[in-house]
Amino acid sequence: MIPEDDLGPAWLRDYGYTDFSQIEADIQAMEHFAQKLSANVADNYAPHLTTVTDGMSTKLPDPPSEFIELYTFLFVHRDAMDVTHQNVYNYANGTKSFAIAAKDISDTYRGSDAFSHAKVGDVNKAFDQVGIPAQQPDQGVA
Repeated sequence: MIPEDDLGPAWLRDYGYTDFSQIEADIQAMEHFAQKLSANVADNYAPHLTTVTDGMSTKLPDPPSEFIELYTFLFVHRDAMDVTHQNVYNYANGTKSFAIAAKDISDTYRGSDAFSHAKVGDVNKAFDQVGIPAQQPDQGVA
């Protein structure tokens, strides 16, 4: 047994331990958030997707072979453009998946006892089903 003097302040003794499985989810707020998120993507993002895609699909001319610096720049530029293009599509698809997961959780737990049943573990499980991985806690540095 650890002596009382060695335990540190009482308010800090449980630092580093939280039982997230007992945190309740606000179902109505989640449903409202899912609706707003879907509407935002449909109204403000999707209409501009073609313009962005067309602009990023413009191929730059190949540089002269003796200009290695420009060739290297264009190579890195093309890679950055590809990653940006993937992020543009992943944002739309990921946001849609996020909204679907939030709606599914809301539909599952709607009702008078929803707050007593919907726990963070259930929310994480719903996001896992649409391919959004839960964040893993840092394992620390060895």
